Amino acid sequence: MDYRLLDHTADIAFEAFGASLDELFENAAKAFYDAFVMVENVRAEEERRIEVSEFEIDYLLYKWLNEILFLFDTEFFAAKNVSVSIKKEKKEYLLEANLLGGKIGPEMIKTEPKAITMHNFTVEKRKEGEREFWYAHVVIDI
Repeated sequence: MDYRLLDHTADIAFEAFGASLDELFENAAKAFYDAFVMVENVRAEEERRIEVSEFEIDYLLYKWLNEILFLFDTEFFAAKNVSVSIKKEKKEYLLEANLLGGKIGPEMIKTEPKAITMHNFTVEKRKEGEREFWYAHVVIDI
């Protein structure tokens, strides 16, 4: 399972999963876009490159989601394909991402996101039986 949208009383919430941090961050972006955009109508005709750095992995995800929210709000851009690479240099995580997507019109928006929140924000490595994976829980204010 890549991600799962969750029922929430007033906001949008999701869980994302990944065998690696790269996969977790890619799936978190997919969950974001699935929650707010009719992704099937997005044309893969423009590319965006994002670089983010942070010392804490949870704040790296928070910054990453804020970057894609910024593109959504300011450029009306949504990605159809997301590729993430995360490296750790010394004590800092460095994220490099490529987004392939296009402009979105009002008819493609399911609902408008306002802000990524820190409410119940979680990023952690989990183990179920023999399987280890990365897990994130995110709530987005609408």
